[in-house]
Amino acid sequence: MFPRTIGLLVIVLAAYWSFESLMPSYQTDGTAEATSFSTDRALEHVQVISKTRHGVGFPGHATTRAYIISQLKKMGLETSVQEGYTAGDWGNFSKAINILAKIKGAGNSKSLLLMAHYDSSPHSSYGASDDGSGVATLLEGVRAFLATNKTPKNDIIILITDAEELGLNGADLFVNQHPWAEKVGLVLNFEARGTGGPSFMLMETNRGNSSLVKEFIKAGPDYPLGNSLAYSIYKMLPNNTDLTVFREDRDIEGFNFAFIDDHYDYHTALDTYQRLDKNSLKHQGSYLMPLLSHFSEADLNGLKSLNDDIYFNMPFFQLIAYPFEWVWPMFALAVLCFILLLAYGFKRKELHLKKIVTAFLPALIALVVNGLIGFYSWPALKWWYPWYEDILQGFPYNGHLYIFSFAILAVGICFFVYKKYRNLGVANLLIAPIFIWLLLCGLVSVYLKGASFFIIPVFGVLIALLVFIHQEKPDPLLLVFLCLPAVFMLTPFIQMLPVGLGLKMMIATTLLTTLLFFLVLPYLGILRNPIRIAFICFFLFAVFGIRSHLAAQFSKERPKPSSLLYVYDADFDQTQWATYDKVLIGWNSQFLRGSEELKPQEESLQTIASKYNSKFTFTSQAPKKSIPVPDIAVTQDTIHGDSRLLTLCVTPQRPVNRLEVFTNEAVLSKVVINGIALSDYYLKQRKGSKLLTHYVSNNDFTELELEIPKEEHLKLTFYEASNDLLSHTKFSVPQRPETSIPMPFVLNDAILIIKSLEFE
Repeated sequence: MFPRTIGLLVIVLAAYWSFESLMPSYQTDGTAEATSFSTDRALEHVQVISKTRHGVGFPGHATTRAYIISQLKKMGLETSVQEGYTAGDWGNFSKAINILAKIKGAGNSKSLLLMAHYDSSPHSSYGASDDGSGVATLLEGVRAFLATNKTPKNDIIILITDAEELGLNGADLFVNQHPWAEKVGLVLNFEARGTGGPSFMLMETNRGNSSLVKEFIKAGPDYPLGNSLAYSIYKMLPNNTDLTVFREDRDIEGFNFAFIDDHYDYHTALDTYQRLDKNSLKHQGSYLMPLLSHFSEADLNGLKSLNDDIYFNMPFFQLIAYPFEWVWPMFALAVLCFILLLAYGFKRKELHLKKIVTAFLPALIALVVNGLIGFYSWPALKWWYPWYEDILQGFPYNGHLYIFSFAILAVGICFFVYKKYRNLGVANLLIAPIFIWLLLCGLVSVYLKGASFFIIPVFGVLIALLVFIHQEKPDPLLLVFLCLPAVFMLTPFIQMLPVGLGLKMMIATTLLTTLLFFLVLPYLGILRNPIRIAFICFFLFAVFGIRSHLAAQFSKERPKPSSLLYVYDADFDQTQWATYDKVLIGWNSQFLRGSEELKPQEESLQTIASKYNSKFTFTSQAPKKSIPVPDIAVTQDTIHGDSRLLTLCVTPQRPVNRLEVFTNEAVLSKVVINGIALSDYYLKQRKGSKLLTHYVSNNDFTELELEIPKEEHLKLTFYEASNDLLSHTKFSVPQRPETSIPMPFVLNDAILIIKSLEFE
């Protein structure tokens, strides 16, 4: 009894340590020696940078830029700015002002580039984490490096980009227009997609990752967190960083470092200095210093590789890597071992075909039940708590409680199901889990090779099967030891997949928990009173379910996202209040009393594009205000051969932040905005009716040059927006209550004017 109790405790502690070992723990270090990275000194930069909202076109933007420049000059670095207009490949046009400095190296080879962006998300975010933390990491890291008085072999470029939030415009400006870009050999980019949690390493490469992985391991960061599965998933998602521009436009490789937890704070007014996790900032510094030391001396010409590596992190072992070429031999070895063990087990009469077939039932029942629970959990939660719909990131404030609740429920269901089949014997029970895991490993070896490291814990179960075939009562602690790799490797995924992708991925939590149960079954199968453990799990699910319920309501610490717009359609001379909220609060409902949910045929009243394609949910008639309509002047309309050439100039008649242009289905062979041509790639692949977005600085005009077939019917719809609804003198909209924040990812607190032009 005693060893089994110890073994269960070891498994629980291993699961806990699999999280705790991912990142360093912050301790006050303001008096650290000058050559060391100090989290406290970096925090001083974050505090200044995040004092005001500093998106492009907002007053705090210039103030933030001036502060960063002053800090670089304080270090004795010659600092410059690169200023220009770009539209990138997203059709998002803006003026970017990059900040640059260089530490001259002794050699004449490739340069190491350190990068973060200083603009915050437009409108409401204070940008403490995204990306004040990245800027602060570079400022403190470069200061510490300079304090060593070492001359590096490679030039070190410090690039603090602008307009990343608008479309990677600053990176596009540097990569395609700055002469320093030609010599860049490697990029280290520091980012954030939340306000806490461990920082993940994600590589960007057009070829193989083998050389990058090997050099990263040589650099020796203390808390490496990354795996080839995460990068495989990252490549499939529509997430891009400034580093993506370097890879796509100049074939320059690099590393992203970003923390993604507390996702509910992402791009919101909660991205403040107070909510930034100091452990996360320390983790960023723990990456920068060894990598800066290593790659400032390394040969940056030899980083490209045609081969890929499988890699993953493990407690005590840090980052483990091996070639993709090992994937199929390792899988084949596991299958061969499984077949030999089957034959050996039948020969020793420890395995029985009927029992093995019966043992597939609990495995399949557990997978199906837990899969269904995970799949329907988020829709059920949104039905029970409809205001969760207004957290567009899909991760509510009590999201971690839900993850733990459903994970522990999945464990309880596994124990409950398997209790009924204990009489089959552990050896027979192990066959189905091993078969299922081998099937999964075979599939990922074909379709998702980055996940092929999951074959490693399968070998632990195979060894355990051999032990059960040989011994009637195996040593429990030996079985625990064989299960530890599975616990260390899978447990972080159970939490981080829903954190990164939202609670719609709760099915990943419940299924991975079930699959982990299978891998730990050699030990769990010998426990006495499994039904007691099952009921303990159900009890914990109830307890944490109650805690989740009590934390489901919004408060000052957990404010509800809300939205309100004033929309004037100049074509029909109509004014309306509008919102994206599924559940209104007192603040905006006073403007929408008597409103009805927008009907499908009324969806023509829509708004500027958003990340999640959000639509207006409620509208109501609004009093008409004398808001100046933009002046749209057609300065050219000529026929040249088979083409019609149009030139228009849109001049705002009020302070504005954004102009978006939509079209009908007309064919556009050429589009130029303020002298910058949209790429042919963008024009061919653009989705929907959006043509372009101009994020306006200094209330600049927008000049459009369009080329269309001469017989084409073209309709242009202009959406001009200003984020001043709450401060405009002609409106008396009160400030939000403390229990609410502006909804991110949508146009908000805005005055929107819609105007169209048609060319027959």
